[in-house]
Amino acid sequence: MSKHARDRSRFRTGDRTQPRTGSRAADRRRSVSAGRPPKALIAVAALGLLTFAAGWLHALHEQPGAPVPAARSDARPQAQGAAPKQQPQAQGGAPGHATRGTPRADALQGLPDTLSAATRARIPAASRQLVLVTGKAKDSSDSTVTFFTRTAAGKNWTAAGHWPARNGANGWSTVREYGDLTSPEGVFSLTDAGGLLPPPAGTKLAYDQDRGFVPSGRGVNGESLDGSFDYVVAIDYNRRKGVSPLDPAMPEGEDKGGNIWLHVDHDGPSQGCVGLPRAAMEQLLRSLDPAAKPVIAMGPAGF
Repeated sequence: MSKHARDRSRFRTGDRTQPRTGSRAADRRRSVSAGRPPKALIAVAALGLLTFAAGWLHALHEQPGAPVPAARSDARPQAQGAAPKQQPQAQGGAPGHATRGTPRADALQGLPDTLSAATRARIPAASRQLVLVTGKAKDSSDSTVTFFTRTAAGKNWTAAGHWPARNGANGWSTVREYGDLTSPEGVFSLTDAGGLLPPPAGTKLAYDQDRGFVPSGRGVNGESLDGSFDYVVAIDYNRRKGVSPLDPAMPEGEDKGGNIWLHVDHDGPSQGCVGLPRAAMEQLLRSLDPAAKPVIAMGPAGF
């Protein structure tokens, strides 16, 4: 019994504590009342039992094999018309986690990182063949050519040929003018071919064999042009598609120049065409297929 409980059974007189007096029945009532625990003590005991029970249930659920309580759904209100948010699931893995070893999509799709995103975006999605001409510098006539193919639209590109090349003597221009000795920068289709010689076996592009494919004069540096037009592929810059590369029409005006071709290299820079080794021209003519919608992307490094 607490000190305060003992004090309630006595009364004080001055400085001394005196025993209470009264009848025997009253003493018995006081004795029974004194034996009952206070209400506060009962409440504390009950709270202790509840805490013990909650702790035991928590421990039970943490044991291996114990029943797992059902997860509560998110009771927060959803925005009107919005679908419940779900975590992305990687193939073969846990939700929201990438599976180890899963290859990531390559934004470049096999093309070199020197090719700008703007130029890659101009390559038609349906094209499955790409001739990439990369100039050494904006004002350089030295370049390289890489032939890329892919099995279907959206698939990665694969290099199928790589050669040294030469372009316009004054490099590259985005706005070309007749006689400025630059090659036009951009992405163009490839639809027509021709040459002084018969087409290589397997050529699929429309091919015009004609004696008119004989260059006149000499190159920019005075070199001979003999054999340069044995094989050519017309680049669809300021020309009509579906006709011979010899067609003189320039739909966008003569001020922009025309007759820009892929042709056999003559050991010197060109007036605007792209010169390739003879073997490279033969391989391209055997490979380019109108069904693959071939294009050429050409310009200085980083274009």
